[in-house]
Amino acid sequence: MATPHRSIQIIPSVLPANWAAMGQCVKDLEDAGVDRIQFDVMDGNFVPNLTFGPELIKACRPYCSVPFETQLMVSQYNCETMLEQYVEASKGVNGEPGVVIAHVEANTHLHRVLGKIRQLGGSPSVALNPHTPMEMVKEVLDMVDHVLVMTVNPGFGGQAYIPSMLNKITELRKQIVERNLEVDIEVDGGIKANWTISQCCAAGANCFIAGSGMFAYPSLKEGCDDLRRVASEAQLGNVLPTPN
Repeated sequence: MATPHRSIQIIPSVLPANWAAMGQCVKDLEDAGVDRIQFDVMDGNFVPNLTFGPELIKACRPYCSVPFETQLMVSQYNCETMLEQYVEASKGVNGEPGVVIAHVEANTHLHRVLGKIRQLGGSPSVALNPHTPMEMVKEVLDMVDHVLVMTVNPGFGGQAYIPSMLNKITELRKQIVERNLEVDIEVDGGIKANWTISQCCAAGANCFIAGSGMFAYPSLKEGCDDLRRVASEAQLGNVLPTPN
């Protein structure tokens, strides 16, 4: 039986980090107690921004042992031609599968891409933009380890959370439990240690990606602990209301 409440995971995005000291940043994040570290890969095509390639992700691996997660906000061409490099760069220190997230909207042949991620030794996962309905991932739920619900439009950090995504999270969790699947639900965009993470957790998400919502704290550990605390309380039924 699929577990309705899955373990909470705090996953910082390195977008707000000092890119000139990324190795030190991932080490600091590991020391703060995070569960995974996300690299937002943007190609200036699928989204209007340009960030990291597989070489930078790979260069960070010697600095920490915490698992990596790569979100491919890239065109289908980029995803298909460089998928092996992204999967390899995302792997753990002993070659453990790293989470590699493909976007529904960018990949015409989504089954093939997700299957290839698994074949190459990665943990295949799928992401949905805010306007994309949950139904777009129904046929691949049995192929993935995570579904990422974007709570902002991808491309830039520091955007405002879109509250209407809660229904999508609820529908997804219902499908996952009904089909007895072991799939985590991630949320990404405007997540902070307040009503945003609280309500997403209550709706059924358990993996929380925070960029500016974590880096804004005096220390990364304070940010990680605060996010985990609010999410844990929400799983126990203490859900924060939407502010007026």
